[in-house]
Amino acid sequence: MMIGVRTLGHSGLQVSELALGAMMFGSWGNTDVDECHRMVHRALDAGVTLVDTADMYDDGASEEILGAALVGRRDQVVLATKVGNPMGGDVGRSGLKRRWIDQACGDSLRRLRVDHIDLYQMHRPDPSTPIEETLEAFDRLVTSGKVRAIGTSTFSPAQLDQLHTLAGERSWVRPTSEQPPYSALARGIETDVLPRCRRWDVGAIVWAPLNGGWLTGKYQQVDQAANDDQSRAVRQPDHFDHRDTVMREEKRSLVEALLGIAADSGMTLPQLALAFVLDDPTVSAAIVGPRTYTQLDQLLALGALALPAGTRDRIDAVVAPGRNVNPADAS
Repeated sequence: MMIGVRTLGHSGLQVSELALGAMMFGSWGNTDVDECHRMVHRALDAGVTLVDTADMYDDGASEEILGAALVGRRDQVVLATKVGNPMGGDVGRSGLKRRWIDQACGDSLRRLRVDHIDLYQMHRPDPSTPIEETLEAFDRLVTSGKVRAIGTSTFSPAQLDQLHTLAGERSWVRPTSEQPPYSALARGIETDVLPRCRRWDVGAIVWAPLNGGWLTGKYQQVDQAANDDQSRAVRQPDHFDHRDTVMREEKRSLVEALLGIAADSGMTLPQLALAFVLDDPTVSAAIVGPRTYTQLDQLLALGALALPAGTRDRIDAVVAPGRNVNPADAS
C-alpha cells in the first residue's frame, strides 16, 4: 500500500496519513520487546513517518521501547509524545504546570533517546493550571530546541479558541495539531472540533479510527471475541461498549450496514473505516495502534485509502454526521 503524505497544520511538518500509535508497547498490550521493535521497522519500511506515544503509556515503557527501536532511524520519523496524564496513576506526576512539563519533557527525551521531540502534545486539558503557565512552558521548550512543534489532545472547541487566541496575543508558539477520537461510529468532532481546526490551521491527528476494533468486524458475532483471548472484549470486559448489551447490539447493527457499503465499494471494512476519516482534508493522519505484528501487517496491506464517489453519502445515511453512537466514545 502506498501511504500518502500530508502537511500537519501550519507547522510545515510533512507526516504520513497513517501514524503508528505505540500505546500497546509494554504491559498494556505487548510485552515482547523484539516484536514491538519489528513493528516499528515494518511501519517505517512501509512509509509510515509519524509515530505517536505518551509518557504515561505503561509508565514510560512505551517510550523506552520506541526509543530503542528508533536507534539509527531517528531521522526517518516525526516523533510525537504527550504530557499531562498521570504517570503510573500518580497525580503528583501529572498535569500541565511548568515544573512538571519541564521535568516530563526531559524524562521523555531520555527514554526516547533523542535530543528533541518533533511534536509535544498536551494529553488532556488541566483546569487546575492557568493556560498562560502551560503555553509559556511549551513556548520555552520550542525556543530551547527541545521541541519542534506543539499540539493538544481531546480539547474542546472553546479550549482550542482560548489557546490559539492567547498564543497570538503573547506571541507564543501556537499548537499545530489536535488529537481527537474520530471514526464512522464516533463523528462528534465534525460539528465543532474540525471547524475549529480549520479556523486555526491545525491538523487533526485522529485516534480510534477503527472504534476500538468495532470497525474491523470482529465483534459481529456474540461469541467471536471469546475466540481471541487478547481482544478488548476479553481484556477489558467492563469497557463501556462490551458491558452494555443495548449498545453492543446497536453497534453490531450499524457495523453490518457498513460491511455492506464496504463490499459494494470493493473495500474491506477496515479499509473503508480508515478511508472515511482520511476523507476530510482537515485530518492530517489517522493513528493505528496494533497490538501485534500480524495486526500491523494486515493494516499495512490494505488497498488505497480513498472513498469511491457516493460512499460518504451512504455512510452518512447509516450514522448521521456529527453523531457519536456511544457518547462515551468522545472520551
